[in-house]
Amino acid sequence: MAHIKAAITAVHGHLPDYILTNQELEQMVDTSDEWISTRTGIKERRILKGAGLATSDMGGEAVKGLLDKRGIGPSEVDMVLCSTVTPDMKFPAAANLISHKAGIKNAFSYDMNAACSGFLYALVTAANYVESGRYKKVVVVGADKMSSIVDYTDRQTCVLFGDAACAVMLEPTQEDVGVMDHVFGSEGSSWQYLHMKAGGSLKPPSHETIDAREHFIYQEGQTVFKLAVTKMGDISLEVMKRNNLSAEDVSWLVPHQANMRIIEATGRRMNLPPEKVMVNIQKYGNTTNATIPLCLWDYEDKLNKGDNLILTAFGGGFTWGAIWLKWAY
Repeated sequence: MAHIKAAITAVHGHLPDYILTNQELEQMVDTSDEWISTRTGIKERRILKGAGLATSDMGGEAVKGLLDKRGIGPSEVDMVLCSTVTPDMKFPAAANLISHKAGIKNAFSYDMNAACSGFLYALVTAANYVESGRYKKVVVVGADKMSSIVDYTDRQTCVLFGDAACAVMLEPTQEDVGVMDHVFGSEGSSWQYLHMKAGGSLKPPSHETIDAREHFIYQEGQTVFKLAVTKMGDISLEVMKRNNLSAEDVSWLVPHQANMRIIEATGRRMNLPPEKVMVNIQKYGNTTNATIPLCLWDYEDKLNKGDNLILTAFGGGFTWGAIWLKWAY
């Protein structure tokens, strides 16, 4: 029997209606459209507005759209895995709530958190379930309401992030497509450069932590930038070398959308021309776990069966990784 691979058979996203432009941010903090555009490549980002709305609401809509697109009923789904850093609450898992909102009742579900690398880690984890032969239809969701942990008085970070969700369907195949290989890495010794200072078991919420504004993203930008450029480029080249892939063999680079300069540097490191690099940061900003699947969704009509894609990301932890994926449709 041929080896079972896990193939993406559909992708669908959900974007909040509200668009936060650079011009609006100019009225909120000491910044400018020119400053933001030059340093990040971002022109606007989506923000989830409305009382009682959270990450699972976006994730639920993405999954409902995914099932409709694939022509699959909720009862056919075996598993839902959500990568997020902004679950609705500490527990239950956002994946549990997404399943409920999408009408999925026969699946098990849980969350994964590897910061901005989370979707890659979740995709490989879900692929292993499919490759085991026991699970036929697995949904992987990347979703974050980053506006819930952004300090809109900090001009260094508030310009970067947006809200979104995107989901993919993984199904078994015996064709030469799907998740082919991956290389991941992490190290926790530099955690202090990108983290949230309070809200966990180390520093539970208190009046003091709230007054000190410690429930927001803290980032030392230059350190993160340098490491992201190095790690995303190196890990992408490593997965290519392991599989004898040249730059000519790669149809698309699908990089985490954190900063336009990081995206460009990664493409150059891989000797790829700009037209082979997926970019939508200008529209959505950094949506953390949703960036990579959103790229697949945006570029879906440009993808052909058998295309070689390199997915790569770098995130807090630090975490990083690259996946070689062959497009299945």
